[in-house]
Amino acid sequence: MATIIDGKTLAAKVRERAAVEVAQLAGRGIACGLAVVLVGDDQASATYVRSKLRDCEQCGIRSYDYKLPAETTQEELMALVERLNADSEVAGILVQMPLPAHLGTEAVVAAIDPDKDVDGFHPMNMGRLVRDLPGLRPCTPAGIMEMLDEYGIDPAGKNAVIVGRSSIVGKPMSLMLLARHATISVAHSRTDPHELARICQSADILVAACGVPKMVKGTWIKPGATVIDVGMDRDDAGKLCGDVDFASAEPVAGAITPVPGGVGPMTRAMLMSNVVLAAKLQNGL
Repeated sequence: MATIIDGKTLAAKVRERAAVEVAQLAGRGIACGLAVVLVGDDQASATYVRSKLRDCEQCGIRSYDYKLPAETTQEELMALVERLNADSEVAGILVQMPLPAHLGTEAVVAAIDPDKDVDGFHPMNMGRLVRDLPGLRPCTPAGIMEMLDEYGIDPAGKNAVIVGRSSIVGKPMSLMLLARHATISVAHSRTDPHELARICQSADILVAACGVPKMVKGTWIKPGATVIDVGMDRDDAGKLCGDVDFASAEPVAGAITPVPGGVGPMTRAMLMSNVVLAAKLQNGL
């Protein structure tokens, strides 16, 4: 049976490390505040925000919670971002997505100071990733790299397949693995479905981030491969599951992340790590 990659336990270690660094920075007079902006009353987003605020408390990070009405205008939101950019007590800015339809997401992302962009989505931070320069990385792929390191899984020389090409996971994940000398394939919605299983079977490291419940079957997995399941889906019975059919994949894989308890906790933990990194960047550390 596969080794279960325990994201929950590793996330606790990452938060503990962040807490130590927050205290060290505070001793030097450097603030590690996180401003979280939620526009509207989307319940899933509100739940995510509450979780992030709890993580801040655990790490000693001061949180600034901005709840704005759904009818907030683009100008009002941009003005808030500019105020937070100028606030020396705020090391990181997170505007919770998705935004209401009338607001321009890309304009908001681009307005955030790149050194305060703890989501890692700003075009400058994505460009730094492409150029393999230091910067803030998107939390989910950064968390996956942390898990690979923790379990001694070196991407160098391995075939890595990412199923999904989003700017949040798929694209940055491919770049991070490429920077660690893996050979990369990216499959997506336009990939020939008859070829998809064959492509996945070539993977020493398989990252499923397609948003389709249990799409990746055990027969798609190379024996001994590392399987990273980014999905947070519901099956036909309404039960939480991932993009990988865990029951059929576990006996084949060498290592696998569960859902829940795998990638999700690490994504949140890496946000705390990014707040610390943002504070360092802004202070020349």
